[in-house]
Amino acid sequence: MEFCDECGSMMKADEELWVCGSCGNKQPKNPDANYVLTDDQEVSEVIETGAGDSGLPTTSAQCPNCDNDRAHWYMQQIRAADESETRFFVCTECEHKWREDDH
Repeated sequence: MEFCDECGSMMKADEELWVCGSCGNKQPKNPDANYVLTDDQEVSEVIETGAGDSGLPTTSAQCPNCDNDRAHWYMQQIRAADESETRFFVCTECEHKWREDDH
């Protein structure tokens, strides 16, 4: 990731150049740098469940699917940056997923 020397905005890769989407400034890429895009940078965050410990914290929450009273939870930004994050729950029994505002 590179930032524009002129305006400080994040630059986008275009062939052998970094191009600023805000001011149009162009900078050559460093030929000695190793720019690698890994698979996990291409995909949004995925929460895996069902394979043992999910690593997520648990809380008291009533599952709308099976009435279990425990669920894992995580926060995720799904709207614009100026909006608050949304809390998601995953039932510890049936792995049903729901959002805090779903019920």
